[in-house]
Amino acid sequence: MEKFATVDAIVAPMDRPNVDTDAIIPKQFLKSIKRSGFGPNLFDEWRYLDIGEPGQDNSNRPLNESFVLNQARYQGAQILLARENFGCGSSREHAPWALEDYGFRVIIAPSFADIFFNNCFKNGILPIVLDEELVDKLFKDIVDTTGYKLRVDLQEQLIIQADGTKIAFNVDKFRKHCLLEGLDDIALTLQHVDDIRAYEQSRSKITPWLFTDVD
Repeated sequence: MEKFATVDAIVAPMDRPNVDTDAIIPKQFLKSIKRSGFGPNLFDEWRYLDIGEPGQDNSNRPLNESFVLNQARYQGAQILLARENFGCGSSREHAPWALEDYGFRVIIAPSFADIFFNNCFKNGILPIVLDEELVDKLFKDIVDTTGYKLRVDLQEQLIIQADGTKIAFNVDKFRKHCLLEGLDDIALTLQHVDDIRAYEQSRSKITPWLFTDVD
């Protein structure tokens, strides 16, 4: 996955609590396991006025003009500001796939559903937990300021506002390392490929019958 260092980008506000994974990427789009191509169907039922289907040409679909991601001021947003319990519901990993494919690299919220929170780190998204009062203030600032941006520095664990105000956030040391180095579960495993090969070679000598082809 792509390495994460800093993100300096427009913030889109998702001002509703308990956004579940079926809202993030509806169930009919779960047939593919490619990890890509889900961005156009992110928040599909809120974003469009018709019912979306896999393989559909989204360019001609009627848009819900009132939905945040369809508003001109939030185009190009890479940071999503959300409310409590974001990512609740089923554990589908397609949810962070869709968010990442759309272009989001950071999600800020007072709380996240546990499985979704873990899946974000595994797919190159930084979920940041902030106190609800801070989140409230950020929502107000975004509404009051067109083109509102934040800079998120993972190395320093800081959110930097346009006026220079800094907000510190916590992140697990191991997860931080993985994001900075662009390491998903497969890449982490491949770091030990020489040890894996050595183990397989030793086991093939101790238990050769396990490595024999069966006719």
